[in-house]
Amino acid sequence: MATVNLEVSDGVGTIRLDRPPMNALNASIQDRLRELAGEAGRRDDVRAVILYGGEKVFAAGADIKEMRDMDHAAMVLRSRALQEAFTAVARIPKPVVAAVTGYALGGGCELTLCADYRIAADNAKLGQPEILLGLIPGAGGTQRLARLIGPSRAKDLIFTGRQVRADEALAIGLVDRVVPAAEVYEQAHAWAAKLAQGPALALRAAKESVDAGLETDLETGLAIERTWFASLFATEDRERGMRSFVEDGPGKATFL
Repeated sequence: MATVNLEVSDGVGTIRLDRPPMNALNASIQDRLRELAGEAGRRDDVRAVILYGGEKVFAAGADIKEMRDMDHAAMVLRSRALQEAFTAVARIPKPVVAAVTGYALGGGCELTLCADYRIAADNAKLGQPEILLGLIPGAGGTQRLARLIGPSRAKDLIFTGRQVRADEALAIGLVDRVVPAAEVYEQAHAWAAKLAQGPALALRAAKESVDAGLETDLETGLAIERTWFASLFATEDRERGMRSFVEDGPGKATFL
């Protein structure tokens, strides 16, 4: 049975794709992703999130067999739901890391773009091959990819549909770290677990300031930052952090 699960342990929530053999992202998987992204954002026991497809593959793309049977009218309706599912993941107000194993192609690659940080296996392959189907990316690839790696590199990947190996993905900024395949989830969990111990409201403020600022001009972005910065002075975590700094030195605060 095709599933997406949210597993929570020690403040870290893992959104796990489980649709063997390639985690093809059909409509039901997309809808479930949206639901679990909302749940992860709301739950107090989830302080950081991992996107994971398992040991062998992250996600090889959309379900082409399902899409082939859809006409224009059907896709007009479905494309909005598709984008909303991925946007829900991108808007989780907590740190999100993608643990990328095997293939992350098409919708799979687009899902990694919704994370704040990407750790890839040394055997991972990423790409946007939609052009080979006579299509373009439809789950945010033309927008998030260009913002992440720049328009020229994004156009190269989108125009050619080619796959990039982990070393090239690292070089162009498509992933942030490359590790042995057996260590991908472990290292993603370590990244998430460390941030799960941090000040939740400040992390949310940092994420929303960066993301919202990228969508606007500098002056508006600075206003967003200023508002969040000042608002954090009303939090217990700010008091704890500053008190610990004065009394014990930097980096020793314990947050709620």
